[in-house]
Amino acid sequence: MEIFLRGKKNISEEIAEEYEKYIRCGALREGEKLPSCRALALQLGINPNTVERAFSALEGRGLVRTLPKKGVFVCAQAQHSRAEEETERQLRAMKRAGLTRGQALALVEKVFREGETADD
Repeated sequence: MEIFLRGKKNISEEIAEEYEKYIRCGALREGEKLPSCRALALQLGINPNTVERAFSALEGRGLVRTLPKKGVFVCAQAQHSRAEEETERQLRAMKRAGLTRGQALALVEKVFREGETADD
């Protein structure tokens, strides 16, 4: 993934936002390794500490996990939270359209029942 710095914000914030965008849109998936701090810093011509701050911010948001001596990896929760965000967006749209809580819950039950088999 290419990271492009625009110079409009703090560099570590820009890096974190770029990676967050890639993770949330699914371009980076669970278990994928991010480049090392040194490699990315060299590529961008910045201090490795700046990249470390960006990765730390991503870890604080639950998007990546640092494994000592192995690297920084995309977390499973990142993909899960993307699904939750989309579901919340859809639920808000249904609420604005006038759907009641009971109707929404009934739809949820219906959808989940459709996927069940006798073995579930």
